[in-house]
Amino acid sequence: MDYIKSVNRIIVFVVLVFLSMNLYGQKTKADSLQFKVSEEVKEPHSPKKAAMYSAIIPGWGQAYNKKIWKIPLVYAGFGTIGYFIGWNNKYYNIYKNAYVDITDGDPATNSFNDLEAAQYYDLTNPTAVSNFKDGLYKHQNYFRRNRDLLIISMVGFYGLNIIDASVDAHFFDFDISEDLTMNWQPTVQPYRKELVYGVNFTFNF
Repeated sequence: MDYIKSVNRIIVFVVLVFLSMNLYGQKTKADSLQFKVSEEVKEPHSPKKAAMYSAIIPGWGQAYNKKIWKIPLVYAGFGTIGYFIGWNNKYYNIYKNAYVDITDGDPATNSFNDLEAAQYYDLTNPTAVSNFKDGLYKHQNYFRRNRDLLIISMVGFYGLNIIDASVDAHFFDFDISEDLTMNWQPTVQPYRKELVYGVNFTFNF
């Protein structure tokens, strides 16, 4: 009888040892899994960074959002607006200098004669000269206004570049996949102190 008791004690001891080793192994595996999951956590995509990058260098925020195809559009927009700013500024200076030359009373300053419109006016006639001056004044104001509006448009386009980068960053992690699957599984729910068997449906969209 003592022999059987000793054997039983040994068996119980061995079982407890194996159980404790198994529990330790499970804990180690869970800890390592938790460590692995924590390592794989990605830093969230930052709209603030995207906006700041585009504010520093236009197009940088789009590159941060992995929207490389937008960068040529950004610089094409800046280039187009910049070209027309220069074009309007050029003609503004031409008409401004011509207006100054025709009103300063100095015969040596006659850049207005280089204008194509000058051939349609008899500049020996005071009335024609007055009309010519009026036309020069209107033209310089026209090109100055266009230049100033384009400069404002450049600033607005710069702001739009920042807003676009920020909005794209907000939707960077947004799931827009076409997964419209349905999953189902049996389930048990308590209802009025009784267990009710049913089916649980899950829709992914």
